[in-house]
Amino acid sequence: MEEPVSKAQRHRENLAMEMKAASRVTIIGMILDAVLGVIKVIGGALFHSQALLVDGIHSFSDVASDLVVLGVMRVSRQEPDEDHPYGHQRIETFGTLVLGSILIAVGAALAWENTLRLLEGKADIVPGWPVLVAAALSVLGKEWIYHYTRRVGLAIRSDLIIANAWHSRTDAFSSVVVLVSTFGAMLGFLWMDVLAAVVIALIIIHIGWKFTWDSVKELVDTGLSPEDTEMLKDIARRTDGVRNVHELRSRRMGHDILLDIHLVVRPDISVSEGHQIGMQVVGGMRDALENIRDINFHIDAENDEDHLPTSERLPSREEIRGTLARHVGELPPNTRLRLHYLKNKVHLELFFDTSASDNVLTAERIREALDNYNWFGSARVWVAEPSLQETGA
Repeated sequence: MEEPVSKAQRHRENLAMEMKAASRVTIIGMILDAVLGVIKVIGGALFHSQALLVDGIHSFSDVASDLVVLGVMRVSRQEPDEDHPYGHQRIETFGTLVLGSILIAVGAALAWENTLRLLEGKADIVPGWPVLVAAALSVLGKEWIYHYTRRVGLAIRSDLIIANAWHSRTDAFSSVVVLVSTFGAMLGFLWMDVLAAVVIALIIIHIGWKFTWDSVKELVDTGLSPEDTEMLKDIARRTDGVRNVHELRSRRMGHDILLDIHLVVRPDISVSEGHQIGMQVVGGMRDALENIRDINFHIDAENDEDHLPTSERLPSREEIRGTLARHVGELPPNTRLRLHYLKNKVHLELFFDTSASDNVLTAERIREALDNYNWFGSARVWVAEPSLQETGA
């Protein structure tokens, strides 16, 4: 019989498997990028294709990004610790930001250089046919590694790996541009080669900007879309026992979602029932979005948005017991006191185990004793035998 595996141990095993899968696909992609980069840079220099040369530099930027991915993934997949109780996924976000910044810088430099070449009319040599072969190999290789990398990224829920997959696909796009521009140059439109180099550089900048902007939004705790937020609120409202949802905050950490939600429930239910209602909401939300990692729910007895929140200056249980002792005497043994803090008033319920008239306080007597206290709301008295006395402020 197999021994049960703890949640923490299962989490460690998942992290190890994810790290192994991410490293394997990144190393394979890095080797492919290096080989294609050498072929394209040499081919572009020997056979007079500025577009292929720029495409080769793009491939080498892929190698640099693969190294960044390997380093970042190793750190970001560490287990939570005392300094990082939510984990290290934000390091992955920062790595994606660095990757996007590298792409923008490389793309801007290449775009500037080739725009000057285009304006100066330096395109005067027809590219050789090996340029077509190199570009075709690049399209096939980069399209394959894109699908492989993206599949792994989705499986391990890594935005960085998915971003790296799209980085690979930009190389395939740019190689298609090289193919088209080379055919055009061979037909006599020599300027198409340099123009293609500018287009490729702009593609690199566009992808880099997308990665950078998405990472910035996550680092400043941008929440879920309005549609997803409203969908989660509807799930909570439909949960049995929930009267309303008056606050839902969300943020992302890597691919994971963290939520904080305030649930309004009946004010007279027990703490345990309120907690159980919250757990039902958590279950419904996790069914809707599988990448929700953590949900903190706060149980409210009233909607804080409708009126002022309950003041922290209201008396505590011990202070109320002391006030009752001064005015009506010590409560009999085994008397249970239940307090409800609603609308900046305290409402009292007293439960007695005996119905002996000399041991039971009346609600009227409590009201008279506490009526001058601005925090007093109402009093109810319950006894063992069916009897109820009630008064309000």
